[in-house]
Formats: sequence, C-alpha cells, structure tokens
Amino acid sequence: MTTTRARTPRTTAPTGTTDATGTTADRGRRRLSARVRILLWLLFVMAVALTSVAATTRSFLLRDVDHRSNGLLAQESGEFAAFEERGLDPETGRPFTEPDRLLKVFLERQYADPDEELIGLVARPGGDPAQFIQPRDLPVALPLHRDADARRRIFGSPDPSGVLHRPEGEIRWAKVAVARHGDGGPEAAFVVAFHPEREVARVNEVFRVLLAISGVALLLTTGIGWAVAGRILQPVRLVRTAAAQLTEQDLTRRIPVRGHDDIAALAETFNAMLDRLERAFAAQRQFVDDAGHELRTPITIVRGHLELMGDDPAEREETVRLVTDELDRMSRIVEDLLLLAKAERPDFVTPEPVQLAELTADVYVKARTLGDRDWQLTETADRETELDPQRITQAMVQLAQNAVQHTTPGQTIRIGSRAEGSRVELYVADSGPGVRPHDRELIFERFRRGTSRRGARGSGAGLGLSIVKAIAEGHGGQVRLHDTEGGGATFVLTLEEARG
Repeated sequence: MTTTRARTPRTTAPTGTTDATGTTADRGRRRLSARVRILLWLLFVMAVALTSVAATTRSFLLRDVDHRSNGLLAQESGEFAAFEERGLDPETGRPFTEPDRLLKVFLERQYADPDEELIGLVARPGGDPAQFIQPRDLPVALPLHRDADARRRIFGSPDPSGVLHRPEGEIRWAKVAVARHGDGGPEAAFVVAFHPEREVARVNEVFRVLLAISGVALLLTTGIGWAVAGRILQPVRLVRTAAAQLTEQDLTRRIPVRGHDDIAALAETFNAMLDRLERAFAAQRQFVDDAGHELRTPITIVRGHLELMGDDPAEREETVRLVTDELDRMSRIVEDLLLLAKAERPDFVTPEPVQLAELTADVYVKARTLGDRDWQLTETADRETELDPQRITQAMVQLAQNAVQHTTPGQTIRIGSRAEGSRVELYVADSGPGVRPHDRELIFERFRRGTSRRGARGSGAGLGLSIVKAIAEGHGGQVRLHDTEGGGATFVLTLEEARG
C-alpha cells in the first residue's frame, strides 16, 4: 500500500526578495537603477550649486547697488553742506542770506546722475513746500518732484536719510536742513533722491541670465552624466547579468576587464571569485565522482559476503574479516578523497620557517619503519625555508611507502634534500623496476596505478601520488619523476623558496 505525504503549502516570497535566478520576487515594485540614482544626485548637487552661485551673485550685485546709492547720497549731501558753509553769492560776493537763493545757485552748478534727483525745498505757510529742481527727464515712473505726498513725507521727516517705499518705486533719500539766516527765516532743506529701479532691474536680469545658463548646464549635465554613468557602470551591469546567469552547471562566464580603475578592479575581483567557485564545484564533482567510482566495488563486496554468509562459525569469522578489511579500505579512500578536496582551499598548507636538514632527517627516521629495505640518507640541505612541515612529511612518507611497494627486501631506497639557487628539492629514489615513459603522467592521476612493472604489487586506491602532487602544487611547486641511475624511479618535490 502506497502512502502519500501531505504537501507543504508553498510560502510566498516576501516583497523585495530574489529567487535563485536573481530576479526580483515582487515584480510590481520597481527599483531605481544605480545609473538613475547617480544622475539624480548629480543633478541635485549641480542644481543646488548653480542656484547658490546665482543667488550669491545677485546678493553681491544688490549690495553694490546699496553701496553706490549710499555713496551718492553721502557725496551730494556733503557737497551741499560745504557749499552752504563756504559758498558766496555770485551777485553780491557775500555769503548767502536767503535759502531760496542758496538752493537755486547750488542746483545750477550740479550735474546729477541718471537715476538721481537733486531738489531744494522751502517751507510755505499753509501749503506744500516750494521746490527748486533741475529740469530734466528721469527714467522712472513717478519722479520725486512730481510726487507731492512723497515730498511732504521726506521734508517733514526728522531723519537725515531713509528709504521711501511707494507703489511707483522705491526712493532712497538724504536731506540736509538749511541753517536759518536771521530771525524768522523760512525753513528749507536740500534733498538728494536716488531711484534704484534700473539698477535692481539690471541685477535681476543678470540673475535670470544665470538661472537660464544654469538650466542649460543642467540639461547638458543630464545628457553627459547619463552617457558617462552608463559607460562607467557597464562592468557593474555585466557583473549583475553574469551573476544572474550563473548556475552550478555553468561557471565559465567571465567579465571582460578594460582599464585600470575601480570598476576594472571590481570585474577582476568578480572573475577571481568565479575562478574559485568553478574550482570548488569542480573539486566537489570530482569528489562525488571519485567516491562513487571507488566505493562501489567494496560496497558490492561487503553486501555479497553478508548475503551469502551462513551459520558456520568459521565462515562467519572469515566473512567478518573480509568485511572489516573492505571497510578499512573504504575509510582510507574517503580520507584520501577528503584530503584531495581540501587541496583546493587556501589554508591547505600553512608555511612556517623550517630547517630543511632537520626535516629531511625526520622523514628518513619515519620512513625506515615502513619496510625491510636498505634505507640511505644521502644528502641534506643546510637551509631554512618556508613550507608546511606536516604536509611535506606526509608527501615524502607517501613517496617512501610507494617505493617500498615497488621494491623487495634488501633493495636500496635513498632519501635526501638539496638547494639550488632559489629552489629546494626533496627526493625519494628507489632501485625498483622503474616506470614506463607513457605511465609517468598517468600515475599522478586519481585512481590510476600504471599499466606495468609498477602497480602490480600495490594494494592502494591509486590516490597516493595524487596527494603528493596536490601538496607540491599547494606550495607553488611540482613533483617530477625521472629514472634512477642503475635502475628504479626517483620522485622529486621541487619547491620555490619563499622570499620576504
């Protein structure tokens, strides 16, 4: 009877999450791209900067208008005060006694600026003050000499200067009261009026021009910024596209690197990450394939013996012995495969300062217990170098074990180390049957033992020399094989000495 399991309800992805392909789970929620965000920030900063420049320029120009108007008012007032104090009537040659005459003569001798009015005011009983003006056209809507209400307010003000705000335009004025000459003399004053409308209009025109130029600059910045941001962010888009298209079955895509800037560095870093991922997945697949290939046979043997095991005690004891032997072999295979899988990790080797002569002697002492052979320590390199002593010892012992398997009792096995320039070499040489030329690369592959002479006596899984090769490459070196003089094979670990 077949039973069915209740299906677990599928959980809806939260808003903003992404699925395995890198697509947004909530497609209804649009995100601004980095290109748009960069452009918006650029335009915001540009707009603030240009507006600040325009506003600051306008404030400086308006301040210049204020300084100019104040300067004109002070100058004209000072000139009138000096004329009143030291001036002489041209008809009598004596100081002025009548305010009317003083104001008239002074105004006849003055030349006002285009936006400036010079007016003399003399009080009249029961009416508006009489005025003396320079007849000329002013470029303003309502001059002071035509505005009786403004004249009354200025003439009656106790202040020597001020600003008069009118619907027809602002007036900045200064007033100098005429001193009395004798008892009962009429009150009089000299008034300087400045109309800043045209100056302010020119300032506003400059401000509008700056705003227009700023607008054009923003439009140009928008176009140029969009193109430049797109060009700069192109590698980022390639990274995103490549990341979205990556799968466990296809890790071969790479991003083309152009230039030497931060974006190029990002592309190089991403490519390096893909290289590491590809190697990691390859090692994982290799591990699974190797384990499945090599463990299938002992599992079949164990199952077959257990299924055929009878009740006879002797048969059961023999079956247990065979099963235990196969399980031990499976355990060794798994450990070797795990070691080869770790070889792809950056912490596979941990170099440290090591005395090469001492390390070689230790390897020789450990190797002597592997078999009844004529062990010889031929030479040692008297040098300190950077390497992982445990991994190197593991590789050398593995080579020694390999030499024992392919020699007979009494045959010679030599162990030694030497230094040549920036390289150090550690070797194991045996006097066995040697290796055929076409097997010299083959024996370093996983689960390969050679086709003749060597390998007939071995009982391993064919992973030992693969481990030696991985340890050598982990140190940035290599393992080489050549014939021993007089017969046999010599395995040499060649390592580049680390430089500070």
